[in-house]
Amino acid sequence: MVKKQLAEPALGNNYQPDHAQFLVGTFARITGRPLLAVEDARVLYHAPFPILSHDTDEDPVLTYGNLAAQKLWEMDWDALTALPSRLTAEPAERGQRDAMFAEMRAKGFIENYAGIRVSATGKRFEIRNAIIWPLLAEDGTKLGEAATFKDYTFL
Repeated sequence: MVKKQLAEPALGNNYQPDHAQFLVGTFARITGRPLLAVEDARVLYHAPFPILSHDTDEDPVLTYGNLAAQKLWEMDWDALTALPSRLTAEPAERGQRDAMFAEMRAKGFIENYAGIRVSATGKRFEIRNAIIWPLLAEDGTKLGEAATFKDYTFL
């Protein structure tokens, strides 16, 4: 479900309800709290804060980015979901990003991550209090990782 590129969430595909439910469900299962007040794929896509996921490839590629993420990274759905996840950060910031993922994998999830990211046009911004969690199937199979945050500042 997470590894293949999904069509952009829209009314015609009911906003990719399977993937949306997977993101929302794993967040609740792993953190013990809801990602959104309601579990609705359209609400997830239109949430006022970024929500992203990537797959488990050796060089993970983004598999989901809601409209807030697309706006922040200045990319449409097709560009964002073709982007290797590491490219959301500048080269100098990737080591710190890799360390965050290692910490998340060791702890199960993290909820206080801060780091510098860069948009498609080179705009730099700092994200703070990001929650990073693994996307685990019910049987424990890892299908990807996801992130969300509400706090960011352009630099």
